[in-house]
Amino acid sequence: MAEMQGLMERLERAVGRLELLSAGLHRPPGDCGEMNGVSGGVAPSVEAFDKLMNSMVAEFLKKSRILAGDVETHAEMVHSAFQAQRAFLLMASHYQQPQENDVAALLKPISEKIQEIQTFRERNRGSKMFNHLSAVSESIPALGWIAVGPVASTASALSVLSLGPGLPPPPPPPPPPGPPPLFESEGRREESSPSRSALFAQLNQGEAVTKGLRHVTDDQKTYKNPSLRAHGGQTPSPTKSHTPGPKSPQSHPPRKHAPVLELEGKKWRVEYQEDRNDLVISETELRQVAYIFKCSKSTLQIKGKINSITIDSCKKFGLVFDNVVGIVEVINSKDIQMQVMGKVPTISINKTEGCHIYLSEDALDCEIVSAKSSEMNILIPRDGDYREFPVPEQFKTAWDGSKLVTEPAEIMVSERPPNPLT
Repeated sequence: MAEMQGLMERLERAVGRLELLSAGLHRPPGDCGEMNGVSGGVAPSVEAFDKLMNSMVAEFLKKSRILAGDVETHAEMVHSAFQAQRAFLLMASHYQQPQENDVAALLKPISEKIQEIQTFRERNRGSKMFNHLSAVSESIPALGWIAVGPVASTASALSVLSLGPGLPPPPPPPPPPGPPPLFESEGRREESSPSRSALFAQLNQGEAVTKGLRHVTDDQKTYKNPSLRAHGGQTPSPTKSHTPGPKSPQSHPPRKHAPVLELEGKKWRVEYQEDRNDLVISETELRQVAYIFKCSKSTLQIKGKINSITIDSCKKFGLVFDNVVGIVEVINSKDIQMQVMGKVPTISINKTEGCHIYLSEDALDCEIVSAKSSEMNILIPRDGDYREFPVPEQFKTAWDGSKLVTEPAEIMVSERPPNPLT
């Protein structure tokens, strides 16, 4: 019953602190209200934080409201996060340090605000102001300074909020005088363990320390027993048991990702597709790009004209496309087949094993750029069929008297290429 009563008292104290924290979220920055029957001024840490709120944060909100849209919405979330932190500092200045498991509950409102800001950025990757959203969401975790010690400061985190177009960053304000006693760590003395005391007691015996050593008989001496030398000179000790070594960590199976085929802003994302030969992108525009990532045993057809295509970390993947005005890149892949139906100016192959490229009559002026790749073949249309020409992988270099001359080594040409994708 006594344990249950103590648990109930702790829960009541935690609920009281959360109620005070919730009430502080709705107060203006300069009002500290009344706590513990005392009203009036605020602690130095809260006062310093108010100065930051009224300067950098206020200026950040003003400029964000001018830009409006996603930037304004994101800025209001940032303002709410700073208000939650001020309410936490205000509450901490009036109470002693709580239990460790209570601190996590008190910090939860701030953590939820930070998560909301970062989630908004991820859901608006197609926004024209995505770079602005990224700058804010990547710096907002610095609000966790209150949980790391009394020397932390929000000045560096707030500096990103003060950057305006065409204006140099202002000098950072002085840091707050440290968080209140809520997070002050208490010194702890290291207690000596019983095993350490026993060790020093044995060392202090002097010459008597050798009295406990075991006598080694002749049959246990290596130089007198040849059979011991054949086994590496080791005999099982009667006083020491063998302890197995630590087991190697078990490898976990690779995580299964959900397949993706969607338009995100100007980018077509094709990811984690397996055993699919009916993938088609038909509604394309000149400004769009396609990014194909970790697809295997699949085929994709892209119709119309597109800006660029990237194939990254794919295996046994086929691509058929009409026209590309920029570049087609193949990176870190294996067993790739590609067929050009229209035109493409450049195809780049990097760190790839096995790449067959079928060119159309209109794409014969295409440039092939390769590096750190093997088994590359270009198939040229000839009389209704294709003839295969391998891309050189070996080169020979010789000195002609004034400079080094490098040229590809001779490679046999195949007369029977594999069938095209279409």
